[in-house]
Amino acid sequence: MAELNRPIRVLIAKVGLDGHDRGAKVIATTLRDAGMEVIYTGLRQTPEMVVNAALQEDVDVIGISILSGAHNSVFPKVIDFMKSKQLDNVLLIGGGIIPDDDMKSLNSQGVAKLFPPGTNTAEIVSYIKDWVIENRIF
Repeated sequence: MAELNRPIRVLIAKVGLDGHDRGAKVIATTLRDAGMEVIYTGLRQTPEMVVNAALQEDVDVIGISILSGAHNSVFPKVIDFMKSKQLDNVLLIGGGIIPDDDMKSLNSQGVAKLFPPGTNTAEIVSYIKDWVIENRIF
């Protein structure tokens, strides 16, 4: 495995009115335990707030936890803000209750991977590490 010159930085966000953050906190803790630097934005963020925080924190990854059913609205807005801020080298992933057809659509729009409830956390850690090693440009 390639050596990284700094820890992987991940921003975990809850967008909109979705107040269920247990999963986001579990993932944040898991990633931190795996040696990553984790920024958790807390509840009720807007897509613009998430992308601005990602830019300010110089993250490698944005992870959005969504259980509200607003995924088809939230992710495209995040993608648009990422493009407008030229965050081309940031991985966008997510998790939550998202139907398979919606996952496929969101993947085609630019969400790299969506993890449904019950995903083994080691799979998430491995996916992030592999992507950063392959794609980090510094």
